[in-house]
Amino acid sequence: MGDIAITVVDELSDQESADILELILECTAFDSAYPFSEHVLLNLRHGSDHSVQHVIAREDGRLAGYAHLDNTDTVDGPSAELAVHPDMRRHGVGSLLLSGLMVLSRPRALRLWAHGEAAGAASLAHNFGFEKVRTLWQMRRSLFASVLEAPLPDGITLRNFHPTDDADAWLECNRRAFAHHPEQGRWTRRDLESRMKEPWFDAKGFIVAEDLNGRIVGFHWTKIHGVDERDAHLHEPVGEVYVVGVDPDWQGKQLGRALTAVGLRYLRHLGLRSAMLYVDSADERAVALYESIGFAHWDTDTLFRDPLMPLD
Repeated sequence: MGDIAITVVDELSDQESADILELILECTAFDSAYPFSEHVLLNLRHGSDHSVQHVIAREDGRLAGYAHLDNTDTVDGPSAELAVHPDMRRHGVGSLLLSGLMVLSRPRALRLWAHGEAAGAASLAHNFGFEKVRTLWQMRRSLFASVLEAPLPDGITLRNFHPTDDADAWLECNRRAFAHHPEQGRWTRRDLESRMKEPWFDAKGFIVAEDLNGRIVGFHWTKIHGVDERDAHLHEPVGEVYVVGVDPDWQGKQLGRALTAVGLRYLRHLGLRSAMLYVDSADERAVALYESIGFAHWDTDTLFRDPLMPLD
C-alpha cells in the first residue's frame, strides 16, 4: 500500500469532477449500485449553490476515494456520502475519508448515507459506532403486470409539464405537498433546472394535475434510468416513479393513486420492463399504497448518525 493523501476543497476543477464521475461509474459497475444519491451527481455535473465540501483521497497520486459533505441542513446537521475505488479498498481509504468528514463536521454530529444493503459505507458506519436513524426502501415492480384502474377525482385534468411556464407553480405545489419532507420540500428553482438539464429529462413523462381554476394541485414526474450514455452500459433501462406529489387540499381524494397509475402506464407504453421508486420505510401509508399496486422491497438506503463519540 502506498501513501494516502487527503485533501479538502470547497470547489472542484473540471478535471477533478470528471475523475470523480469516472470513479463513481467504476464503483457502480463493480457493486451494481450507485454509491451516491442523485443530488451529489448533479452537484458534480452542474456545480452547487449549497455549502459543500469535497474530500479527496489519493494513493500515490491516483484518485482512491471521494466524499461529499453537505453542510446546508442547519436542523439535522451535515450529511455525507463516500466511495472508494474498487482497486483501493481494504487500504484504509474509507476510514481516512470518514475520519476527515467527522473532523470537518465538528461540533455537529455527522450523518452518513449508505446506498444499498451491501454498501461499504454501511460497514464503515458500524465500525465507527454510528447509529441507524433512517431507511429508504427501493421498491420495484414488473411493467408486464397489469396497472390498476384509478379514476381521477372530479374537477381534475391532466397535461404535460411546461418547463418555462410551469416552473414557479410546480415549485409551490411541490413545497406544499412535501412541507414536512426533509429534502423534497426544500427544492429551489436551481434544483428543478439542474434536473431539466439532465439527458433523462422528458416533459412528456412529467404529468401535472390541474383543478378547475388551472392551479397545479398534483403531479407525477417519471424518470428513465439508462438513457444517459454515461451509465447506459450498467443496466437495461428502468422506469422510475420519480416524484408523486399532491397538494394538501386534494390529499385523501385518491389523486395520488390515479397519478401513479397514469405514470406507470406511460412507462409501460415506452416498452420498459420494470419500474422502481424510493420511499421512506417509516411511511407506512405510502409503503402500503405502493405494495397495493404491485411494488415490492428491492434494496435499502440507510442513513447513519455519529453519536459524537471522541475521535481516536
